[in-house]
Amino acid sequence: MTNPLQVVTTYIKESREELNKVTWPTRSQTKNYTILVIALSVAVAVFFSVLDVVFDYGINFLSGFKQF
Repeated sequence: MTNPLQVVTTYIKESREELNKVTWPTRSQTKNYTILVIALSVAVAVFFSVLDVVFDYGINFLSGFKQF
């Protein structure tokens, strides 16, 4: 049976070795990616909001019920 403490120690050591292999983005890249994610999130929200209004209007028009 293996020592649980040794298993945890080995895991942490190997995790650190893998993290040292990662190519981390620069501060500028991180800022640009953050702005891109926020902009795309807003664009998708606006798109689905417009789609929701259009479908709501179409369904209300077809059913003869005027909500506006």
